Amino acid sequence: MSLLVVGLSHRSAPVSVLERATLSADTQVKLLHDTLAAEPATEAAVLATCNRVELYADVDKFHAGVAELSTLLARHSGVGLDELTPYLYVHYEDRAVHHLFSVACGLDSMVVGEGQILGQIKDSLATAQELHTAGRLLNDLFQQALRVGKRAHSETGIDRAGQSLVTFGLEQLSSGAAVDSWAKGKRALVIGAGSMSSLAAATLARAGVAEIVVANRTPERAERLAQILAQGDDTDVLARAVPMDSVPVELTRADIAVSCTGATGLVLSADTVATAVEGRTGARAEIRQSTPVATAGPLAPANAGAEENCPLDLSAVQGASGFSVMGEAAVAGLDAAALEQHAAWVDNAPGERRDNRRTPEADAELITALAATAAAIGRVPERRGPEPVAEAPRPAPVLALLDLAMPRDIDAAVHRLLGVRLVDIESLAEASADAPMAADVDQVRRIVSDEVAAFGAAQRAAHITPTVVALRTMAADVVAGEIARLDGRLPDLDDRQRGEITQTVRRVVDKLLHAPTVRVKQLAAEPGGAGYADALRTLFDLDQETVASVSRAVNDISTENAENRGRA
Repeated sequence: MSLLVVGLSHRSAPVSVLERATLSADTQVKLLHDTLAAEPATEAAVLATCNRVELYADVDKFHAGVAELSTLLARHSGVGLDELTPYLYVHYEDRAVHHLFSVACGLDSMVVGEGQILGQIKDSLATAQELHTAGRLLNDLFQQALRVGKRAHSETGIDRAGQSLVTFGLEQLSSGAAVDSWAKGKRALVIGAGSMSSLAAATLARAGVAEIVVANRTPERAERLAQILAQGDDTDVLARAVPMDSVPVELTRADIAVSCTGATGLVLSADTVATAVEGRTGARAEIRQSTPVATAGPLAPANAGAEENCPLDLSAVQGASGFSVMGEAAVAGLDAAALEQHAAWVDNAPGERRDNRRTPEADAELITALAATAAAIGRVPERRGPEPVAEAPRPAPVLALLDLAMPRDIDAAVHRLLGVRLVDIESLAEASADAPMAADVDQVRRIVSDEVAAFGAAQRAAHITPTVVALRTMAADVVAGEIARLDGRLPDLDDRQRGEITQTVRRVVDKLLHAPTVRVKQLAAEPGGAGYADALRTLFDLDQETVASVSRAVNDISTENAENRGRA
């Protein structure tokens, strides 16, 4: 087994990189075909979710495999290899198995313990089977990962440690209130009709919303989801489907909107959301801004927004008293990429943005003066800290937005609109970092470790099977040859005598081979047991091509059985 996984996730990369590296369904197909066409890989599967992109492959060379898989990920994601490489992680052999099993159990999810990842792993396997890019190794690996994930959820309380991303997002929108009481009687708009959007719609229906409107680019899928919601036995919700061009109008009626589409661009712009708020309240949604009581730093120069590489839009705050290009108010609502650009702009700029920087000489003068004052009055003088920055109270949101798409569906600038609360993948990642983990997580980790050991042993034992089969085939050929020679020497033997002699010789050979083949399988299943197959081939002078042909036949049968189970 030479299993290799190269990928990136919410744990290794910022959301701004993840959303650029997102792979569409068509791109995943091309990536799988190109991976198999690459020399080091013989099998391939892609696991792409809203917060991870991983490429699994069976490779014959580690370093060449890492280089090839990294290059392919960069090429198909559209993110340059130099930019992508710092965020990539690599797992090999048992560590790769451990990683996928942990993912399947929800231990590596943004919300620990969520079970939706199992469906995504199943879809990933189905795609690889349909394209015939998954062989025996990846079929065994992904099916075992599904079993391990189900075992973790059935034998432990990992479900209590987390929930689906949908539920977690709604809890963030409700600001700590019970989702059922917060959502009851509200009108909801669901944009998209895929698995995540369907889960969101079903969750909102169970929470007691009065109406759900489903918008999707394919009208038939929206109609089908609306029909399922309306006919649900455990809910009493009005549901209807609308075309995508009706979204701006429906947004003026909605209290809650959830968006999760496969669009590569924005579905809801800040202007669209502001217009929707205006349609609900009669007043245009204003940009949120801070009103400092005391100046916290130098004022923004008049031409700050026009300077090269300045990421700030100062039109709403230009000239505001106390506004600082280095202050919190300046960067409120900016995404990670814009924050990095802002930091670089401040660091590299001369003039007024550097005026408040301390120098060693200034620090030395301050320490000298402080020591003199302390010596004169016998104590260190108190120094008042800066006055707290008072923000204008933000009104209760009239529109709650949940963006579960990657790349994002809703413009991040919506964070700065008054009267709107937006929860997206980036804010969910920040919130989940502080979420408590249940004690059951330790038990799940033990399950994962045990299952990894069992899987490794099974794979090592399976690795020697073709050699054992080839040995028994050779023994059978020897028996057949000797019986044929016996027939030539003793042509007067009747059928009963010939049959008894043949059976006796076969029993002798089977008994001689039984103990060694059973023992070699046991030894091969232990760590470091891969060399026993080579030893067996050398001791019995087995033809390598015979072993390889048996191995190909075993792999073909295993793959066919796995694909049949997947279709069933």
